Amino acid sequence: MVAVFVVKGRLVCCTKMSLKSILQELKEIRGGIGSISKRGAQSKPWPSRTKSYIVPDVTVAPLEPIPQGPWANLPPELLLDIIRRVEESETSWPSRTVIVSCASVCKSWRVVTKETVKTPEQCGRLTFPISLKQPGPRDSPIQCFIRRNRETSTFLLYFGLVPSENETDKLLLAAKKIRKATGTDFVISLVSDEFSPSSSAYVGKLRSNFLGTKFTIYDSQPPCEAGIQSNSRSNRRFHSKQVSPRFPACNHVVSTIAYELNVLRTRGPRRMHCTMNSISISAIQEGGSAPTPTSLPQSIDRHFSPSPALKGKRPVTDLNSESLSELPMQNQGSVEPLVLKNKVPRWHEQLQCWCLNFKGRVTVASVKNFQLVAAVDPSHNVSASEQEKVILQFGKIGKDIFTMDYLYPLSAFQAFAICLSSFDTKPACE
Repeated sequence: MVAVFVVKGRLVCCTKMSLKSILQELKEIRGGIGSISKRGAQSKPWPSRTKSYIVPDVTVAPLEPIPQGPWANLPPELLLDIIRRVEESETSWPSRTVIVSCASVCKSWRVVTKETVKTPEQCGRLTFPISLKQPGPRDSPIQCFIRRNRETSTFLLYFGLVPSENETDKLLLAAKKIRKATGTDFVISLVSDEFSPSSSAYVGKLRSNFLGTKFTIYDSQPPCEAGIQSNSRSNRRFHSKQVSPRFPACNHVVSTIAYELNVLRTRGPRRMHCTMNSISISAIQEGGSAPTPTSLPQSIDRHFSPSPALKGKRPVTDLNSESLSELPMQNQGSVEPLVLKNKVPRWHEQLQCWCLNFKGRVTVASVKNFQLVAAVDPSHNVSASEQEKVILQFGKIGKDIFTMDYLYPLSAFQAFAICLSSFDTKPACE
């Protein structure tokens, strides 16, 4: 008779053993296991009628620190000089990707790069994803274009004057149009193939009412302290729920867009008003400043991948319900939001059409073309030049190709969302 045992992690083979001796050996082994389990886990004893498992004694070695590469040991003065020279030499895309690559080398390089790169308001350049949430320059506009795809109902925002032939355009934002029974949603993302609100690339959305006359812009991150805070009712709903760091916190209202009704079909272009709830009227006054976020939410910065248990489930902090769009837009305190209105065009008698001076950036006549300026009262301390300055202009230059130029205090995300409202059908406004 042959008996095989596993004793203390070793395979033991015994021959010429009687049945009685085999049972005695098993009894001794089981008794030893029971004594070990009682000494090592007195709070949770082993069940009496379950199998016993022998766990080998493994000594866990302490974790060794991750070695830093040679690039992390550069002197700070030399590293700062290198990053500064690279930032000044690479001024446009795609060569500006070198700046992003420098920030990806290691932690020390990332800190120095973020300190060296200025905001779009200061330098007029778009570098990191957070630049899309920061105000544009005050003098020369940032020029972009939008490419529309009718088959997929997507809209892609690119940086540059006009589309290039070699498909090397820098993609800034993407949006997808989703029709619903009560209105239309434009979900805005950092990438062109992921539009889920629970995605790490989600940055906000635009929602319209049933008639397409009123729109609300939602941001995935709350407004800065310098801006106008959200209404207290939405804040109570937000703080009453457990916040998961894996998902964008919720949708914060940053702007509302209203198109005037044209029931009588009178002659004239569309008329719109944009109430920037996250920007105060003082931003365009002398010495004023617009809210400038410094970092994106954690879920966007780290590009997480949801765990299997959370896939397919709606995050508990998602406030995308229909009741959110009906919340009152009252602002806290006496801070007055900035209001933008479309610049009134002039009627051209010879051409028999409405005309605006787009300075060569718009070449095709369309009902979607518009220019936005600040709507201020004479009581506000705003100069005449600021009142006449075109903050955002949007127009058609070809089939499914549109230009978008924006200035301070709007960001690329806010300007893109306002332009998306022009793509929705508005039978009551034309």
